Amino acid sequence: MSVIYLIISLILLVGSFYKNRAEMIFIFLGLVIWSLLGVLGASESIAILIALIASGTGLFLQYNVPLRRSFITNRLFDIAANVLPKMSETEKTALEAGTVWFDGDIFSGNPDWAKLMKEPAFKLSPEEQKFIDGPVQKLCGMLDDWQIQQDRELPDKVWDFMKKEKFFGLVIPKEYGGLGFSASGHSAVVTKISTRSIAAAVTVMVPNSLGPGELLYHYGTDEQKKTYLPKLADGTEIPCFALTGPEAGSDAGAMQSFGTVIKKKINGKNILGISLDFNKRYITLAPVATLIGLAFKLRDPQHLLGDEEDRGITCALLPRDIEGLTIGNRHDPMGVPFANGPIHGKDVFIPVSAIIGGEKGIGNGWRMLVESLAAGRSISLPSLSVGAAQLSTRVCGAYATIREQFDTPIGRFEGVEEILARIAGYTYMMDATRQMTCAAIDGGEKPSVLSGTVKAYLTEGMRKTLNDAMDLRAGAAIIRGPQNILSRAYSAIPIGITVEGSNVLTRSMIIYGQGAIRSHPYLLKEMTALQSDDKAEFDKYLWKHIFNVFSNITRCFLLGLSIKTGIIKLSNSRIETLAQAKLTYLCAAFSLTSDIALATYGGALKRKEMVSGRFADAFSWIYLACGALKRHHDAKERGMEPILEWSIQTACHNAHEAVLGNIDNLPNAFIRFLIKIISSPLGLRFKLPDDKLTGMVAASILDGDERRETLSKDVFIPGKDDPALGRLEQALKLAEDSLPLKKKLRIARKEGKINARYGELMITEGLEAKIITDKEASDLRKYDQLVMDVINVDDFDVATYKTLK
Repeated sequence: MSVIYLIISLILLVGSFYKNRAEMIFIFLGLVIWSLLGVLGASESIAILIALIASGTGLFLQYNVPLRRSFITNRLFDIAANVLPKMSETEKTALEAGTVWFDGDIFSGNPDWAKLMKEPAFKLSPEEQKFIDGPVQKLCGMLDDWQIQQDRELPDKVWDFMKKEKFFGLVIPKEYGGLGFSASGHSAVVTKISTRSIAAAVTVMVPNSLGPGELLYHYGTDEQKKTYLPKLADGTEIPCFALTGPEAGSDAGAMQSFGTVIKKKINGKNILGISLDFNKRYITLAPVATLIGLAFKLRDPQHLLGDEEDRGITCALLPRDIEGLTIGNRHDPMGVPFANGPIHGKDVFIPVSAIIGGEKGIGNGWRMLVESLAAGRSISLPSLSVGAAQLSTRVCGAYATIREQFDTPIGRFEGVEEILARIAGYTYMMDATRQMTCAAIDGGEKPSVLSGTVKAYLTEGMRKTLNDAMDLRAGAAIIRGPQNILSRAYSAIPIGITVEGSNVLTRSMIIYGQGAIRSHPYLLKEMTALQSDDKAEFDKYLWKHIFNVFSNITRCFLLGLSIKTGIIKLSNSRIETLAQAKLTYLCAAFSLTSDIALATYGGALKRKEMVSGRFADAFSWIYLACGALKRHHDAKERGMEPILEWSIQTACHNAHEAVLGNIDNLPNAFIRFLIKIISSPLGLRFKLPDDKLTGMVAASILDGDERRETLSKDVFIPGKDDPALGRLEQALKLAEDSLPLKKKLRIARKEGKINARYGELMITEGLEAKIITDKEASDLRKYDQLVMDVINVDDFDVATYKTLK
């Protein structure tokens, strides 16, 4: 009978897994207890009694709300008030900013894959595509990144062209003279430009992300919009936004820039305004800006605005020529020559009308910043990072095909295959995640938690792909000059890692610290009920939370067991279905471990930054895998299954190891043991891609494979006269016909028909032995010369070398 009960309990377990029904879970627990007691030899009557008590108690608590509230919830209310972390006003504002999208599914432990796949796919409008094919293509053709490096600035003709074509007004609505592009269109522009020049990409992306234009459109008064947006759109005004200061980097709330409300007599009239003192640094476009957005803390000691003295963070607009402003000096960010520098102000007076939003904007600066940053961080640096990854894929796929050592293209060596596979796999995941996130923003989302993930983990992806690309290119990568394709992007890596919230802080504090509350299906509601002393609401969401934990236990254990034993693989052959099962398991394991950590650490979890960092890793790798799945579903790209499989395996391994790392660090040994059994049944571990799959992914970007084109579709391809990428592309085109001829000559040498191993001698002997024709010999000589031009690096006479920058 115990076996029968166990089978029935497993059926109910599956039901609870799919339907998320609490009553099924409690009945399942009762049947499990019944069957286990039977197996252990207990009498049937005792087993039934204990099982009925367990199931009945659970069901009773679910449906008898008044009794549950009196005996349990009210006591838990007092305990939770001490355990759950307290929210400051700054944290509350950050938590309320933006929206919850698929991050909510991940935190719930039960993602709705049908919903995700029905979300609109990444798509450019005809107008946006025309802009990419026209002005963006032309701009890239105007950019000589090596010359920009030497001149230390963009040429005047480039500035004039960008203003004329409204590159600074990509996201400003058409009614104000802008182009009105979507997030997808904005991202596509930045991605393409970044494959040609990081300096130019940064110059374009900053005015279109966190800047006065974005803030004015969403929060400005009608008069401010009419006055400034048309001038920003056509480049009459060049904007910058001054947020960071010496004392306030990632912690923007610690800023020491202050504004004091005063009355000042101007032309015989008393004007209500603000006296500003500030010290800002790292401000992109500041040296060339004509309109400065400024964030500061506003104080009203004379109570000219009302009873409050501390009015909070506020944002205002300053013209460049205002009295007391010092601007124009430049920083040198890793030698990448985009305009960046400090801004200082002493006794700078502005009228109240200069506040973004007018008087209604007073004290709302922090909300403006976190809401705008949610969208901007999701687009600008992730797009630049994807551009660098796509460039790495295109360059390394071609170079590893034409560069030979030991009579073999270097792409055929397994050590190089590992590098190529990582570059291709990361590029696929990064681009997929960029596209999915941009499409969500275009659908009306403002993903505050996900913006941290795409900023931090895509810029880290840029670091990984460029590091690998530099290793593969070796000597050709480290010698600076016009022929070096990667060095300028490589120099820019720390910039993306550091700005818009450093990756260290974003990973260890922001992503999980914000997501655990904002994206959790119940926790923010519970905290709100606690703060408002609403025990009825607290009871409602607390028990939903508890039932969700039980649901995740069953889901996690059942799927984990199915994955470990291979049942999932036997019952599902489609790659997407298998991936969804693995990711659902990981979501359940992540959500369960997160709830256990919160219950274990309580409010102290805020200070457990290593724990928070591992949770951020797990969450973010799950999200990157979701991006890969969504891309495969939407794009229907031919032959990409090995790259998808590599991406899913890598992401699942990294996410699972992060979850297990947090389980291993739980302070209670019994809880560690119990959760590990549930979340990793039979010692489940996800493996990294094996050698066979790694080789398949590496091969996908060699020999001019069309998948290389797919992975690097946004890269600007210059003409054959270009000494760097243009020449490399030309060599790859010739390789299609030339490499088989080289193989034919090597076979002839092994057969003793010719003796020479390399170069002109080999071609001459092959021609004399009639192994190749005159035309084939001519083609081989042309190819060899072009390959030598690609392999060669720049050198300079001493006088020129001393002038290099």
